[in-house]
Amino acid sequence: MTGMREGGFLITKIHHLSGRIFSRRLRELEIEISPGQGRVIFSLWQEDGISINELGKRTQLGKSTLTEVLDRLEESGHLRRIPSEKDGRKTLIELTDKTKRSYKKYEQASQAMLDLFYRGLTDSEIDDFEDLLRRVLSNLVDYESKLG
Repeated sequence: MTGMREGGFLITKIHHLSGRIFSRRLRELEIEISPGQGRVIFSLWQEDGISINELGKRTQLGKSTLTEVLDRLEESGHLRRIPSEKDGRKTLIELTDKTKRSYKKYEQASQAMLDLFYRGLTDSEIDDFEDLLRRVLSNLVDYESKLG
């Protein structure tokens, strides 16, 4: 096993464990969304009323996964689909007032997760780590785009 790289394995373990911890923190704050749903909601907190295609790009979720997440979020009253006034073929995704009001609590949980992630790391180490992750993500995005 010497010399075997385990970056993907470690990323998967971190993803699953952090998802469980983040879900628990959200429940404690009475925010009833999953981390996957949070990715969609967080993108809409950054810019509300965007198209499904744009949301897919920002979240890196596949079309069928994104549709399922949007369906669940709409059913639970977190967002609504509205026809674009500029282009009748487009549907825009907009947060409900209830979900807009929960931003501060979600931000609090996100900051607690960041503090946990980066505990014991220097700012320079964090910058290097995030740069490496962006490069790995870019490799994956480039590869997937070539698959069509």
